[in-house]
Amino acid sequence: MLKKLVLLVFASMLFAVVAVAQGSDATKSATTTAATGTPKPAAFRPTKDQIKQGQEVLIKEKLYTGQATGVYGDSRDAIKAYQKANGLNVNGKFDRATLGKMGIALTDKQNGIATTTASSSTKTSTTKTTTTTTSDGPKRPAPFQATTDQIKLLQQKLIDAKLFTGAADGKRSDPLKTAVTKYQEANGLKATGGINAATLEKMGIALTDKQKEQVAAQSAYDAGKASTKQN
Repeated sequence: MLKKLVLLVFASMLFAVVAVAQGSDATKSATTTAATGTPKPAAFRPTKDQIKQGQEVLIKEKLYTGQATGVYGDSRDAIKAYQKANGLNVNGKFDRATLGKMGIALTDKQNGIATTTASSSTKTSTTKTTTTTTSDGPKRPAPFQATTDQIKLLQQKLIDAKLFTGAADGKRSDPLKTAVTKYQEANGLKATGGINAATLEKMGIALTDKQKEQVAAQSAYDAGKASTKQN
């Protein structure tokens, strides 16, 4: 009788130890999943108008012979050619970097997505890698954005030069883009049609302090990328 009692107590203790171990493993698994799981960042998607503007740039660069329809269509090869020529990621898409290089403004929503994506990517790289260097140079600055007052001044100067027949209302339009392109071509600037810092300065339109910082940051970024390629 005593022997059976001892065996029963031993069996109970063994069962308790196994149950505690299984519970510990389950808790550890749940904790690991929660620690490593990261939400997938929202994908960047260009608007139809941005695709159309990008196609217009490709046409002006003589990389695309189709129409600026605002739909990718057969323009992806031309996008890849532009990206390759400008040291960008060759993916055939009008992504944030490509639109920025073309001087095409992002929407507020896209700027939010870009910030979130960059933040998530940084966190993921920090968590998963311990010995690999994840930085390849200075962080790409935000695209240059002209203010409404600057656009008005630019429009007035184009009107005075008989390059633009619209109103100096500070609003962007296709006719304004065409006029800016003509001005850039006539003054030895890169003819993108975008209202960038070089175009404003050429017209004698002052930049804001924030814009000057952006220009300096862009120069540092370009220099860093050039140095990386040489190495």
